[in-house]
Amino acid sequence: MSTAGAFVARSSGFADREPLGNAGAAGEGGRDRAGGPRAGVGRGAGFGVLEPFVSEAGVSDVFVNPDGSVWCDRGGGAEPAEGIRIPAGEARELAVRLIALGGRHVDEATPCVDVRLGAGVRVHVVLPPVASGGPAISVRLQRARPLGFDELDADSFFSAVGADRVRELVGRRVNLLITGAGGSGKTTLLGALLALAPSSDRIVVLEDVAELQIVHPNVVALEARQPNLDGAGGIGLDRLVREALRMRPDRLVVGECRGAEVRELLAALNTGHDGGAGTLHANSIVDVPARLEALGALAGLSSSALARQAVSAFDAVLHVERTAAGRRLVAVGTLQLDRRGRLAVQA
Repeated sequence: MSTAGAFVARSSGFADREPLGNAGAAGEGGRDRAGGPRAGVGRGAGFGVLEPFVSEAGVSDVFVNPDGSVWCDRGGGAEPAEGIRIPAGEARELAVRLIALGGRHVDEATPCVDVRLGAGVRVHVVLPPVASGGPAISVRLQRARPLGFDELDADSFFSAVGADRVRELVGRRVNLLITGAGGSGKTTLLGALLALAPSSDRIVVLEDVAELQIVHPNVVALEARQPNLDGAGGIGLDRLVREALRMRPDRLVVGECRGAEVRELLAALNTGHDGGAGTLHANSIVDVPARLEALGALAGLSSSALARQAVSAFDAVLHVERTAAGRRLVAVGTLQLDRRGRLAVQA
């Protein structure tokens, strides 16, 4: 059987068991989002030639580069997979089918798409001509059971800051901004912190592509929706923030601030919603003000307006990094105004 044929056979069987696009959206006490078994017979089902790598224990990321090479990250950085190279045509078919299984579409008009397949598997695809030479596929694989706060502590995640200091922030219901580069552990830390919240707290989580795992009985998860082929029906994070405010959240969480939704999040956290949180891509804690200003500009906020709202909205900034020893929380800071009224961070 050809590679394409094998993939069709596997993906058809997987779809018959459970529609991937709906998996993990519900469940008693939020168990799917809290790290229950992934949908289907195994996390590699439906991935065709990538199935052995996706199914391998300890693999956190699988990449298909435009040249057809396959790379895997087992915790020590990406390494090439020997003996496999996927032709561009087969890689495109694989990319299109994976996105379709997640309930979205990818084509030349919409060449960059994220989807969630089941609970804890995220696929990102970029097609040519945006990806030069061939499709680029990135698969992020979460643990079947998320790491808890005590497990992170045992793994020295808080060695530079102190676990008690971080736990106290959750107990005091401060609003948190968790920052770091891609793959540094922002989502892992956020999930572990939210799991410490009292069971009576209603946690409303908003994500572009759902990947946050929270071991908590009172979680409501909302996920953005891509427009259809006619350009209608799209629901962005900015709209979800407005909808979430009508759901009486005790803790409002935005999985990742990356655009205009920062305006609605800042407004919400400045109107009596404490205990909230969001994540933000930043290379270091000193880069956080610039990143927030860039997002504020996308939302039509001046730098001064953004600075005042951010200082009032976020009580603490937690910055995580991926070091040679592993993922670590390396700094805790606060946002403040400098002498010119611009946003700054004090670590």
